[in-house]
Amino acid sequence: MIFYMTLFITLVAILQTFSVSLGVGTSTLAIINFFVAIADGKIDETERKMMGVVYVALRVAMIGILTTTIGLIALEFIDSGAVSLAPFDIAQLFTLSILFVNAVLMTLRLVPSTLGPAIQAGSWYTLGVLVALRLQGLTDFSFLQFFLAFVTWIVLAIGIVNGIMSALNKKRQQ
Repeated sequence: MIFYMTLFITLVAILQTFSVSLGVGTSTLAIINFFVAIADGKIDETERKMMGVVYVALRVAMIGILTTTIGLIALEFIDSGAVSLAPFDIAQLFTLSILFVNAVLMTLRLVPSTLGPAIQAGSWYTLGVLVALRLQGLTDFSFLQFFLAFVTWIVLAIGIVNGIMSALNKKRQQ
């Protein structure tokens, strides 16, 4: 029985890593497509179609990361209880929450393009970093440390995205 449980947890962890990888890569394509699409000031039908395909892949990644993360944390919770949830687990759940809330707000057009894409990309990259940290066994940090790093990273991502958008806008006006 222990063998099968270990095998199951390993497979779920592999699927989680695949989902995060798909999300990070697709998020990178989404932001690049966004920059290319807005470079001329309008998003044409071909650009919209390509972005639609990328968004479908992002949704697949989001479903994958959500189900695998909840599954792994649920198994940990069942085994050891709520007290066992490490700051690392809480950091993952927090980042997933930001990812999903921002995606919904972007879909409903309730978050401006000056914030939404950067928050989304920053959240995906944060999940990628968390997976890399876990692989290296570097998960012994407090939630406060994580939160401060996350906020710093999101502010930086917003600055980078808006800087690129500003440069594209200036180039278009010339």
